[in-house]
Amino acid sequence: MRLANRSPAAIANELGDRLKQARLNNNLTQVEVAELAGVTRKTVLNAEKGKVQIEAFIAIMSALNLTEQLDRFLPKQDISPIQLSKLLRKTRQRASGRRKTKNREASEW
Repeated sequence: MRLANRSPAAIANELGDRLKQARLNNNLTQVEVAELAGVTRKTVLNAEKGKVQIEAFIAIMSALNLTEQLDRFLPKQDISPIQLSKLLRKTRQRASGRRKTKNREASEW
């Protein structure tokens, strides 16, 4: 099922369903996954409904040996040439010329 053009709530529900199916495929109860992930059973239940914080979601994915899927879920993004150009402009350039100090300016009067 494609997730494009779906609401955030619908996508979260679908991810929860997929997490639940992965747990069932591994023949694990919610309690067993909770113990492996270091979270409560209620957190696993909420994750399967698509209502959980990202850290708990990742812990559950880890307990189900699904962390390799994260690279496909959200691949590392390269810096675009435009963003790279903006970053390079922000680097401090070497100062040219001598800087006048307050004491020096006062003595020249």
